[in-house]
Amino acid sequence: MAKRDYYEVLGVSRDSTDVEMKSAFRKAAMQCHPDRHPGDKAAEARFKELNEAYQTLSDAQKRAAYDRYGHAAFEHGGGFGAGDGFAASMADIFDDLFGDVMGRRGGRASARERGSDLRYNMEISLEEAYRGKAATLKLPTSVICAACSGSGARKGSKPKTCPSCAGLGRVRAQQGFFAIERTCPACQGRGQVIDNPCPSCAGSGRTALERTLSVNVPPGVEDGTRIRLAGEGEAGLRGGPAGDLYIFLSVKPHSFFQRDGADLYCRVPISMVRAALGGEIAIHSIDGGECKLKVPEGTQSGRQLKVKGKGMPVLRARDFGDLHVQISVETPQNLTKRQRDLLNEFETESSHHTHPEATGFFARMKELFGK
Repeated sequence: MAKRDYYEVLGVSRDSTDVEMKSAFRKAAMQCHPDRHPGDKAAEARFKELNEAYQTLSDAQKRAAYDRYGHAAFEHGGGFGAGDGFAASMADIFDDLFGDVMGRRGGRASARERGSDLRYNMEISLEEAYRGKAATLKLPTSVICAACSGSGARKGSKPKTCPSCAGLGRVRAQQGFFAIERTCPACQGRGQVIDNPCPSCAGSGRTALERTLSVNVPPGVEDGTRIRLAGEGEAGLRGGPAGDLYIFLSVKPHSFFQRDGADLYCRVPISMVRAALGGEIAIHSIDGGECKLKVPEGTQSGRQLKVKGKGMPVLRARDFGDLHVQISVETPQNLTKRQRDLLNEFETESSHHTHPEATGFFARMKELFGK
């Protein structure tokens, strides 16, 4: 039976690029791979045909020869038999198709494995978030073993190439038509073995230790801010690079101020007389100082006054938010007889000019209900 045109087998045109051919091959090979169709001779033949076509057209020299002479270019000594060479190429194709999923892409696993990242939760006050803070942390972690300098081997010795996989980290086993690759069980994919492990770290290259670290919390941090200290995490296995330390900040609620970004909010009660006559009040600010606030005459409860630049610093900027003060007019309680008399006198002499909102409200009510 005459062989089909290789371009027709892959379903591509003769001017297709290598990327287009590879994409077409991967798609078609996934559909008819023998592992998906066990015992299906037609699928096995189709997969073999696809492999033969792709192996030819993916090679620049073979493709040029095929474009010029067709199948005749490979009829004498250049064919694709079903022997060991074909089984090996099938394993390579399998690796190309599924290597990303199986984690084998890019060669063997490194014997020097990166250490884990660590997390540390730190709680600070709003004042510390305003000023910034230099903190000292104590955290248990793993550090490079001093006895073996992280190699995992006893002093005077060193790791050697794994004899089972020759340092590749993978071993290949022939199973009938296919060659199957798996992680080397002797070295767990690292490519190296340690015959004489370090007694201090049992061959891991790291030991447990409580470390003391200094960290600077910048002014203006918010609740949930994350600080990354590169290389301050857990030490890597057998001299591998250390992980990172992530510090997650939480800001404790304040008894007086509420925060929204860089702005601060607070509620200040004042007397009815102060609200009516106006005047100046003094309140404490987050920086520890005192700021003067002018209350306009006739201030109503709920009115907000703003003090520029008395909020929180903006992280990594030379700017500050504002302080927003909500006025709450307090109704007097526990009055003396004289105070009652004075208020009754004031109420008698008051008019719609002194209480425009109340006067207008009751006027509208009278119009609406007729009483």
